[in-house]
Amino acid sequence: MHFLSADLEDYIQDHSENEPQLLQELTRETHLKVVRPRMLTGHFQGRVLSVLSKIIYPKNILEIGTYTGYSALCLAEGMQKDGQLHTIDINEELQDIQERYFSRSAYKGQIIQHIGDAKNIIPKLETTFDLIFIDAEKKDYPDYFELVMQKTRPGSVILSDNVLWSGKVVEPVDKKDKVTPILLDFNKKLKEDPRIETVLLPIRDGLTLSRVL
Repeated sequence: MHFLSADLEDYIQDHSENEPQLLQELTRETHLKVVRPRMLTGHFQGRVLSVLSKIIYPKNILEIGTYTGYSALCLAEGMQKDGQLHTIDINEELQDIQERYFSRSAYKGQIIQHIGDAKNIIPKLETTFDLIFIDAEKKDYPDYFELVMQKTRPGSVILSDNVLWSGKVVEPVDKKDKVTPILLDFNKKLKEDPRIETVLLPIRDGLTLSRVL
């Protein structure tokens, strides 16, 4: 679902920071070789993640849902020099492309890859995270959120992607649709959760920014 006209989307992208060369190459390879390239974060949202990370200046970052590594590289741009970024993905088939682009970046050695179910991996991470990006199985968002809250401090920022779900959150829900009701409940809970303050940003498919109190 497009919330803005194609012309406006082009204008916004043209008047935002340029996409780094390495990420341009990753975008091209993802579209050529990987199933569902629409899942890629992309130029504009990638620059949003980069600027937010630079503002937060995190030492430790957690990403749930690596895909081909585009968003991890964007988030790493704002990471402290001695920081680390942990990224989790359940699809081991994407590990090779992730590793190739991570190794070519300025953050080689700082990005730690985890393959498996995030619900099992997160509790084992002995780290407090300053910035967290949730972008994996939508049906598991509530579980992810509760798990990562245990790994935060006051001031930590949690970003949740795809919370508008192609506009389905404001449309009649199909009885066969199992995911949209979960996201509707998730969005409501974030708004009402006294542990955080939240704003839902209409960026791409919806990006919620929650700050831990």
